[in-house]
Amino acid sequence: MPVSIFALAAAAAAQAAAPQAAVQPAAPAAVIAPAPTPAVIIAPPTDSVLRAGTEVPLVMSESLTTNGKKLREGQRIHLAVASDVRLGTVVVIPSGSLAEGEITDVRNKGMWGKSGRIEARVLNVRVGDRLIRLTGTFDDKGVTGTAGVVAAIAFVPIAGFFMTGTSAKIPAGSGVKAFLDEDLRIAVPEPAPALVPVAAAAPVVATTPAPAAAVPAPAPAKPH
Repeated sequence: MPVSIFALAAAAAAQAAAPQAAVQPAAPAAVIAPAPTPAVIIAPPTDSVLRAGTEVPLVMSESLTTNGKKLREGQRIHLAVASDVRLGTVVVIPSGSLAEGEITDVRNKGMWGKSGRIEARVLNVRVGDRLIRLTGTFDDKGVTGTAGVVAAIAFVPIAGFFMTGTSAKIPAGSGVKAFLDEDLRIAVPEPAPALVPVAAAAPVVATTPAPAAAVPAPAPAKPH
């Protein structure tokens, strides 16, 4: 039996000397959670009304005078907007828009130093195809000749009758102050949505622990 014992011992030694390869399974792919979508906040609507009473600066587009006695009560007159009327940064009534007024009272110069007089009011302004109501009055009286009349009467009573005042005149380009007579609701373009980014959470990586390495079996004990 000694041969068998030596053969077994040799086989055991060869098995112990051979390297034991440890099989490592492939690590699973990492799983990354998607970042959350940024929140979108819509800006609240703003008040878009140009209120009645807002000043509208105008200028005369024509000259008016009582000289020649051609003006009549109820006669329409022409004006223009002197500068843009805005609501915030939005131009509501552009400069140069055509406006219209009406003569409400005319008095021509006359004897005894009576001066001329013109009284008028503003009616409306046209913006596109819309007429916007305006309000406001203006006038311009000629210089009276009363002082000359008094002096003429003091020396020659009949001479005062022939003294006349001056004609009233409103030159083209004269400034006229008008005001809105109605509220105007303005279609202001809505502002672009304000994007408020939300801080993205750190990506979550899910991993599977690797299995323990294989441990080689101990070599059998050599017989004595």
